[in-house]
Amino acid sequence: MELESLRYPIGRFESQPHYTLEEVKSSIQIISALPSKFINLLGGWGDDRLDTPYRPDGWTVRQLIHHVADSHLNAYQRFRLALTEDNPTIKPYEEARWAELADAKMAQVELSLQLMKYLHLRWTLLLNSLGEAELARTYFHPANERTIRLDEVVAHYAWHSEHHYQHAYQLAERNHW
Repeated sequence: MELESLRYPIGRFESQPHYTLEEVKSSIQIISALPSKFINLLGGWGDDRLDTPYRPDGWTVRQLIHHVADSHLNAYQRFRLALTEDNPTIKPYEEARWAELADAKMAQVELSLQLMKYLHLRWTLLLNSLGEAELARTYFHPANERTIRLDEVVAHYAWHSEHHYQHAYQLAERNHW
């Protein structure tokens, strides 16, 4: 399998200038379902599987799960900032360096799966309450040097959810787990 398809199993995220409410609701459903999908997939996995990289020179599944929890926690906070401030500048973080911290390499995945479970319950409650005016609110991402609408952020995190789920799922498929 070529490296690009291992890195981007569902392709790269492609943003649109605007998203319909139906597209946003579909994205919210994908975000909402992620914790259960991971819990169902990883339920019987031991450390040997969790400590397997999903691709050559990639993160282990353990690091991947902790990354998703970290990323989605940051996204939730960014949503709240954008909903309560006018185009706030968000704080980027070094996700690759976070994945190298001790808790991302050693902690039980159950900790991040439970964090995701309850975070996603609260996040989707917030997301489902948003109308077109709120979804048009923005934040400024200094690393990307651009202002981003919340409807795009919802679509991006739906993509991010499935993107990382497929990393673990396809690893399991390739290894017949």
